[in-house]
Amino acid sequence: MTDRHRQPLARDAMAYVLAGGRGSRLHEMTDVRAKPAVYFGGKSRIIDFALSNAINSGIRRVAVATQYKAHSLIRHLQRGWTFLRPERNESFDILPASQRISEFQWYEGTADAVFQNIDIIESYGPPEYIVILAGDHIYKMDYEIMLQQHVDSGADVTVACMEVPRREATGFGVMAVDETDRVTAFVEKPKDPPGIPGNPDYALASLGIYAFNTRFLIEQLRRDADDPNSSRDFGKDLIPYLVKHGHAQAHRFSTSCVRSSLEQQSYWRDVGTVDAYWEANIDLTDVVPELDLYDHGWPIWTYSELTPPAKFVHDVDGRRGVAVASLVSGDCIVSGSSIHRSLLFTGVRAHSYSMLDEAVILPGCHIGRGSRMRKVVVDRGVVIPDGLVVGDDPELDGRRFRRTDKGICLITQPMIDRLAG
Repeated sequence: MTDRHRQPLARDAMAYVLAGGRGSRLHEMTDVRAKPAVYFGGKSRIIDFALSNAINSGIRRVAVATQYKAHSLIRHLQRGWTFLRPERNESFDILPASQRISEFQWYEGTADAVFQNIDIIESYGPPEYIVILAGDHIYKMDYEIMLQQHVDSGADVTVACMEVPRREATGFGVMAVDETDRVTAFVEKPKDPPGIPGNPDYALASLGIYAFNTRFLIEQLRRDADDPNSSRDFGKDLIPYLVKHGHAQAHRFSTSCVRSSLEQQSYWRDVGTVDAYWEANIDLTDVVPELDLYDHGWPIWTYSELTPPAKFVHDVDGRRGVAVASLVSGDCIVSGSSIHRSLLFTGVRAHSYSMLDEAVILPGCHIGRGSRMRKVVVDRGVVIPDGLVVGDDPELDGRRFRRTDKGICLITQPMIDRLAG
C-alpha cells in the first residue's frame, strides 16, 4: 500500500499532554501558574503549541494532565479548547492530580501521571495509539509522520529527538543509536553524550515526545508501578527499560517538523529560563523570524479574546504613539509612547513619553508616563510607575528586580510594590 492510500493513523490516536510542571527556572513567572500556562507570542500560552500540533495532525482525542498551580492553565483550556465534540468521536479531558489511586498520592512522575488515568484512557476504547507530549515547548510538528514511522518500524516505543551539538547535549536525555536509528542506550544529562553514527560531533537529544501502541503502554505502566525502585518517570525509568528489554526507535524531528515557506530550519525551543523566554519572544519581531506564527496552513490555536483593535495616538515631537519592528496585540493603546523591537500582549497601556526597547510586556500591564524600559519581561498586570528607568544601571536593576546574567530584567508587581515601601 502506498503512502497516499494509507488511513491516517492520527484518527485512531490519543494525545496525552503532560502539563503539571512548575518550570522553576522561570522564577516568579511561575509563582502563580504552571510553565505550560505561561504566555507566549502575543496571545498564546506555551501549551497551545503541543495542542495545536495534535489538532493539526488530525488527532481528535486529547487529554491534559495538570498538577502544579493549575487554575490558570485549566481556565485557559476550558475557554479555548472545548470545541471537540463527543458525538463526532472526539474528546478533550483535563486531568488534574486528584488522588484517584490513593488519597495520599499525587502524580509522582511523568509515567505516573498517565498510569493514574488508565481507566479514563481505556474508557475511550482505547485508541490504538497514544502520543505522550510535553506541554512546555515551542515547536510545530506533524505527529502523523511520527506515528507512521512507529508502525513501519514495529517499535515498542518511538522517541522524538533532535540533533544538537554534543557539547550542548549535557542538559538533555540523550540517545545512542545504530545505523537504523534503533536506540541502543538512553542516558539522562550525560557528561559525555554519545555521538551520532556518521556524525560524531552531534548527539540525539530526546524531546519528551513518545509514541506507543496504547495496550502496550498500559502494560508497561502497570509493570513500572509494581517496581518499588522506579521513580515513575518516562525518561528515567520507562524508556531505559524498553531500550534494554524491547525495541525503542528514534524519530528525528527534522522529518516531521512543520515549516512554512519562510522557515528555513527546524524550530524547537525550551523557553524554560528567563533569558530563553525573552529571546524567543523578541525573535518574533524579526522581519523573517525563525518561527512563523503567520502560517495559516498550521495555525496555533488558542483562546481568542474579543478585543478592540490596537490603537496608536498622539503625533507631536516627543509624544508620538509609534511601534517599530514590534508585535502589538488587540486592546493595546500606545498613547504617545515609543516602542522598538518589543512584544505587547493583549490589553497593554503604554502612556505618554514612555519608551520600550526589546521589551516583552504581558497582558494588562500599564507602562507609566516617562518610564524607560530596556531588555525586560514584565509579568501580567504590572503597573509600572511614572518615570521608572530599567536597563541603564545594571547594579541598581539587580537590587530591585530579578536580573539575569545576560542582562534581562524580570519585573513583577510585588517587586514594584517593594519600591514604594
